[in-house]
Amino acid sequence: MTNKKNKNNKSIGIDETLPHQIEAPSFKDTGIKLQPPFRNSFGVTIGDSYYSSSSSPLEKWSDDTDPAVMAGEEWIHPTNDIGWNTTENKELLESKKPPQGYPFMHPTKDVSRGTD
Repeated sequence: MTNKKNKNNKSIGIDETLPHQIEAPSFKDTGIKLQPPFRNSFGVTIGDSYYSSSSSPLEKWSDDTDPAVMAGEEWIHPTNDIGWNTTENKELLESKKPPQGYPFMHPTKDVSRGTD
């Protein structure tokens, strides 16, 4: 089991999912591992599930703020991002998981053939 840690070094991930997010998908058995939070060039921690930061341009927004300062990859966490909650991305994760019939199915023989 991999646990992701927040800025207080407390685990926020359980068994490759983020249970504190009601619609969060599971990354378990997909080959995608939960990534730890990171700090971007503004000093904002991304991916810790705290949604405000005194370093964020959002907290200091004015008419003079260029919205482009909050664009780009440094504002997106690879596994703790709201985009994973979309139907398309959940389907993508499901397609990476092994079939649910395992371990009760033989990988090459259909033992039910001709039994009906």
